Amino acid sequence: MSFVYKDLDSYGWPVEFYQPENGTRKKQSFTARFKELKQTRINEIQVLVQKRVKSIQEGEEDTSGITDQSIADEVLVGWEDVEDGEGNPILFSNKIKKQLLDKPMLASAIIESYFDSLVKAKEKNL
Repeated sequence: MSFVYKDLDSYGWPVEFYQPENGTRKKQSFTARFKELKQTRINEIQVLVQKRVKSIQEGEEDTSGITDQSIADEVLVGWEDVEDGEGNPILFSNKIKKQLLDKPMLASAIIESYFDSLVKAKEKNL
């Protein structure tokens, strides 16, 4: 099989998370459009995350400058299947993205799905 180089700007990948609702956790999902980061940037993010985790574990001040929200903000460039409470589609905008990334645990679910997309793609190509 030949290697086909495609310089993609973004790609779709499912994001699943659980949102508290009336004493339960309701499963929610949508399709994220993820920016295709270069490997050098992915490596930089991994180093910063490791630095952050180490600081937290050692009770030191986190100087990494990286958060779940900042990573999610960098990789999330669009979405599908996001609706308001009445079933109307919510179009992507930076203003709405900022509001969504402030919802508890959603940024974490987004970055987990982003890195899952890289691992699954890698496993699929083996």
